[in-house]
Amino acid sequence: MTTYGSFPAARPRRLRRSPVMRRMVAETRLHPADLILPAFVREGISAPVEIGSMPGVYQHTRDSLRKAAAEAVAAGVSGIMLFGVPEDAKKDAVGSVGTDPDGILQQALRDVRAEVGDELLVMSDLCLDEFTDHGHCGVLDAQGRVDNDATLERYAEMARVQAGAGAHVVGPSGMMDGQIGVIRSALDGAGHQDVAILAYTVKYSSAFFGPFREAVASSLQGDRKTYQQDPANARDSLRELALDLEEGADMVMVKPAGPYLDILARVADAADVPVAAYQISGEYAMIEAAAQRGWIDRDAAIMETLLGIKRAGASMILTYWATEVARRL
Repeated sequence: MTTYGSFPAARPRRLRRSPVMRRMVAETRLHPADLILPAFVREGISAPVEIGSMPGVYQHTRDSLRKAAAEAVAAGVSGIMLFGVPEDAKKDAVGSVGTDPDGILQQALRDVRAEVGDELLVMSDLCLDEFTDHGHCGVLDAQGRVDNDATLERYAEMARVQAGAGAHVVGPSGMMDGQIGVIRSALDGAGHQDVAILAYTVKYSSAFFGPFREAVASSLQGDRKTYQQDPANARDSLRELALDLEEGADMVMVKPAGPYLDILARVADAADVPVAAYQISGEYAMIEAAAQRGWIDRDAAIMETLLGIKRAGASMILTYWATEVARRL
């Protein structure tokens, strides 16, 4: 009884009184196995290069990438998603180095498989943007527009080459119409029926991709609004989901994660396959920058954002903090 009257018997604060009580009743839990580490490997460098807008993240040499993969395994991380950064002189209009068996990404796939075998799921970004001199995710037509169907032919070849180099999972990220069906057919036709497809089903044209473009030394001219999704739209994501599932996606992804938790929740409710979310470069950079200035508690902010992504429905999270967080967990 207080001066304001009596309260009902229900007091939710009882379940928040101590760390052990909060831990016992927690509805959402992170586990190292939920995490996937995105990693960059750059051609022509002799030592890892820190990415200016992503402190603590590096463009790896082939040797340092092997070490990073081994550390991820030791921490209990489930997968590593590889992005190749070729020398600028090797970029061309069709991204030839992306389908060269000796291209930097294919070399990295073989390196990591040799290092970790099947202890870590080795995933490869299946897109042309790192390899084209114009920086777009596809082949351009005579008017400078991304040619959807010509791009699919390049994706099919990329899928075969990446699978041949040892990828357990390919991640088509270009947002071309029909890409999942074409890639599935190409993999199966080349005898790679066991290689899984993690479809970038929902990928918005986001301002938060900025640091990533530094990470892959992007040559992008213009923007990707004609093929990545409009941030104003939600129903579009469910349409993309239905198409990707029909075409044979084994897993689906929402990217970015933090600004699109509502979309992630809708996709997770509708999908009958595992759902991933990618905590992208801009999300990483914001937390690191604010923490460096003493504005937020870095470790607490990292864990809170990851819990939010998991709570929204992600069964897997791609995050640049994967190894660090797995160790902490």
